[in-house]
Amino acid sequence: MQSFRGADCDTDHYLMIAKVRERLAVGKQATQRFDRQRFNLRKLNEPEVREQYQIKITNRFAALENLNDDKDVNRTWENIQENIQTSAKESLGLNEFKQNKPWFDEECLGFLDQRKQAKMQWIQDPSQSNVDNLNDVRRTVSRQEQKEGISES
Repeated sequence: MQSFRGADCDTDHYLMIAKVRERLAVGKQATQRFDRQRFNLRKLNEPEVREQYQIKITNRFAALENLNDDKDVNRTWENIQENIQTSAKESLGLNEFKQNKPWFDEECLGFLDQRKQAKMQWIQDPSQSNVDNLNDVRRTVSRQEQKEGISES
């Protein structure tokens, strides 16, 4: 273990670094979870979209019944699955994943510099006024982080 006294973590503790060895095992479910398509199921709450989806499903299954000469259960199941997925993709569309907006910008950097300067003043001269100044700056930075939603991330 090694300690780094110069790292500014806005705390009275010191940064410690240790080497950790670990083995990760990835199960089949974790790898398959990302391959699946996710449909926008919230669109089913809209009556027009729901009706359009029902019509497409009905038409596809009617066509499937006319062509259903297969005695193979697996092939029939694949056809059913394909019809449902195609109808859902056409009617509902795919679910779009949220893009996280970047939270660390110039304003955040400015607040951190303010805090760092206040801490350096306190280290050089640990008077009560510098302690109060450091606490005020810490409070301001903390409020800003909460307002921006940084502490939740």
